[in-house]
Amino acid sequence: FVQADENADTGGMIEDENEGSDDLELNAFRAQWMSELKPSSGASGTSHRLLQAKGLKRTQEIAQEEKATELFLRAVQEEQNGAVYEAIKFYRMAMQLVPDIEFKINYSRPPDADRVKGNYIEDNDVDGEIEDLFAYFEQQLTLESSFPKICTPELEITQMHISALPREILMYIFRWVVSSDLDMRALEQLSLVCRGFYICARDPEIWRSACLRVWGRNCTKLVPFKSWREMFLQRPRVRFDGVYISKTSYIRQGEESLDGFYRAWHHVEYYRYLRFFPDGHVIMLTTPEDPLCVVPRLRTRNTRMDSVLLGHFRLSQETDNQTKVFAVVCKKKEEFLDPLDNCQLRNPAPEAEHSFHVGLHLSSGGRQNVSKLVWIHHSCHITYKLTGETVVTAFDLDRMYTPFFFARVKSYTAFSEQPL
Repeated sequence: FVQADENADTGGMIEDENEGSDDLELNAFRAQWMSELKPSSGASGTSHRLLQAKGLKRTQEIAQEEKATELFLRAVQEEQNGAVYEAIKFYRMAMQLVPDIEFKINYSRPPDADRVKGNYIEDNDVDGEIEDLFAYFEQQLTLESSFPKICTPELEITQMHISALPREILMYIFRWVVSSDLDMRALEQLSLVCRGFYICARDPEIWRSACLRVWGRNCTKLVPFKSWREMFLQRPRVRFDGVYISKTSYIRQGEESLDGFYRAWHHVEYYRYLRFFPDGHVIMLTTPEDPLCVVPRLRTRNTRMDSVLLGHFRLSQETDNQTKVFAVVCKKKEEFLDPLDNCQLRNPAPEAEHSFHVGLHLSSGGRQNVSKLVWIHHSCHITYKLTGETVVTAFDLDRMYTPFFFARVKSYTAFSEQPL
């Protein structure tokens, strides 16, 4: 019995020791687990506070932007009402809140907002780019009145206004603006006056007549262009409101001095001029004179310059899709006055006639489209009157044949002699 009691006491002591060790391990695990949880909970708290701060800052920014938008729109309304001082004050307050509010603001408002706070936006078609401005203007004039006029006077006048003229008379005036010189630039400027003038300036008959004057029977079809105006503006052609100028310069060796110590070198400079007219005539001139002196004298074909060459030209579009200009020019026939009978006589017919054949092709130069003429052919044809024989001499197109560049001359289209 004594031994059994001792064994029982020993077993109880072992069980107590095992329970104590388990509690220690459990407490150590709990302590480690808590130590691992504390940093993460601190980080989550920090991130939560950061998110709250960002959200609060974004809310403040939105509130400031809304307030700046309201102030900016108020400034716009004051400016429209003529209160410039008040408008400046509200503009300044809005830009103090949001410096770039002018670029962030959205002018689009729902209909209710427009009625309450004022209308800050026009029609979307007007505010943006209108594809067909011609159709839009026609629609606006039709909506305004059942019997629309070309234009209406802005102020009350006692004299007759141009809007009282019939449309046919106005179109005849527009043809005088274009004139026989095909001054389509003036027609485009006239279209900026009002909507009615814009519609009249887009009249297809005017642009069709201009195309026929330029290309003749070669423009019977619009394809690939959508309108006669588009053909005139985009199809390569020569221009009539100015002159084409080519400048050539080179160094030439002079003769040796009398004492033989030096030999002079000469810098030679001269110009070629080409002036085209809508009726097919062309003027060609080669001279050392400066363009400032020559250009005003080339306004009409009736120039008194002796060295000028007169002739005709034609446009040609070959299979290589290049627009070329071919011209035939010759010296004008000389005339003189007989001092005895004071009548005009012609010089005796020369034994041979000289004519020059010129070939050029249109290309783009600089910022202007097809404003450059490049040489492709130049030859001299001599026809003898007695035998009828023609001798052709072709010139080599070396560096002396510099290209022509177009220069617009306002005085050429300052006056209208005939309507289109």
